[in-house]
Amino acid sequence: MEITLIFLVVVAIFVASAIKIVPQQNAWVVERLGRFHGSLLPGLNIVLPFIDRIAYKHSLKEVPLDVQPQVCITKDNTQVQIDGVIFFQVTDPKLASYGTADFQMAIVQLAQTSLRSECGKRELDRLLEERNDINRAVIAALDEASPNWGVKVLRYEIKDITPPDAVLRSMQTQITAEREKRAMVAQSEGKRQQEINLAEGAMTAAIRESEGQKQAAINQAEGQAQAILLTATATAEAIRKMAAAMQEPGGMDAVNLKVAEKYVEAFGNLAKQGNTLILPGDLSNMGSMVAAAMQVVKQSKA
Repeated sequence: MEITLIFLVVVAIFVASAIKIVPQQNAWVVERLGRFHGSLLPGLNIVLPFIDRIAYKHSLKEVPLDVQPQVCITKDNTQVQIDGVIFFQVTDPKLASYGTADFQMAIVQLAQTSLRSECGKRELDRLLEERNDINRAVIAALDEASPNWGVKVLRYEIKDITPPDAVLRSMQTQITAEREKRAMVAQSEGKRQQEINLAEGAMTAAIRESEGQKQAAINQAEGQAQAILLTATATAEAIRKMAAAMQEPGGMDAVNLKVAEKYVEAFGNLAKQGNTLILPGDLSNMGSMVAAAMQVVKQSKA
């Protein structure tokens, strides 16, 4: 009975040691008698107890890896402190296990070395402006070496660039001066544009005023011409009617009467408007004067 129980316990231990369940997005490296045998895929796997050994366990997920801050010297001999982050992924569990003693440390060291090299090629101003170029250069350097380590470097990002305090103060002074310069330029441009707008407004007003005066003069001239035309038309019509009336019976008698009335009225007006009175040579011969006037009318009629 005891032997059976011991046998069952041994079998259970043997079965438990033989069955390996690998989680999703993981890879386990198996060594058989100290030598690489294969990689276990996610799911249920069977190994030989006491012969096969799980030597390494790797996650196949994308892993972020912090790069500790380091001091870099720029081309203009300025010391800056830079830190970053690397995103990598294990692509070959075998090379990740045997390609290097510690692939994470190798990635970090190579990234720091490449970062110092890229910073030494640039001045401080360019260093702050060309982060993306530096990131691409570091990734290119890592891509050359990382395939031998069984990993793929996906991204590298500089998190922070910290210049010395003296440089920061100088940069702040420069930024303040640049902002004041832009403010003065913007103010002068605004004043210049204001003067241009005022000049254009005055010019437009003058043009419109002259156009209005021109149109008013044209309208006045047209009105005067129309009035003259209407007066001439009315005068001509009156003359035609008068000539027609003179042809009718009694017309000449009416004209004689009208001329005599105008003659007397004219002398009356002269007496009212001035101190000097002009009298005809022969006041008793008023009829002869009227007859002379009528002779003129007849000649005009002829």
